[in-house]
Amino acid sequence: MGEVMAAVPPYFAQWASAELVPEFLEGRLAATDPLWAESGAADLAEYARWARHLCGMACLRMAMASRGQAHSIHALRREVQALGGYIDQGGDDIIGLIYAGAVQWLNARGIAARIVLDEPRPELAPGELYLASVHPRIRTPELDPPHKGGHLVLVFGKDEQGRLRFHNPSGHSDETRRDVRISPDEFSRFHAERGILLPL
Repeated sequence: MGEVMAAVPPYFAQWASAELVPEFLEGRLAATDPLWAESGAADLAEYARWARHLCGMACLRMAMASRGQAHSIHALRREVQALGGYIDQGGDDIIGLIYAGAVQWLNARGIAARIVLDEPRPELAPGELYLASVHPRIRTPELDPPHKGGHLVLVFGKDEQGRLRFHNPSGHSDETRRDVRISPDEFSRFHAERGILLPL
């Protein structure tokens, strides 16, 4: 189809140990992650409490790494949270990602990011990135999602067959984590028509 092949951003899972994601999804406690300290969490308790809430920060970390900027996932979370990107109500009651906080963080760094809301998935120019709200069941596209949205993936282009290419911070296998490829029609089954667009 003559598509320009996208550069593949570095991949990060929302847990520190990407290979353990299938076990975490099945109920393994995040507190058993041997690489938790690499997340930038202050302690194991902070890491375990936040791990399931950080798909957006994993996507943001990948986006910034594609620009040559290294951040730990919790360093990003703290800065975005300070701008209203998360509301911590105690216990497991954490609201977010709230897009406005992330966009404000990006804008302050000279990235003219914008919120996509109730509009079709944006067509990406080479180098543009899209944090897309999808249902987490996108990791098993053979199953129908009960609704759209609730999870974020990083879309970074299309392949020569016109399939969307994205990283999923909670894919349960390497094939469902890194450079996942799916047709636009299939993607739309999961996509909530909202997210954050990062231009060049």
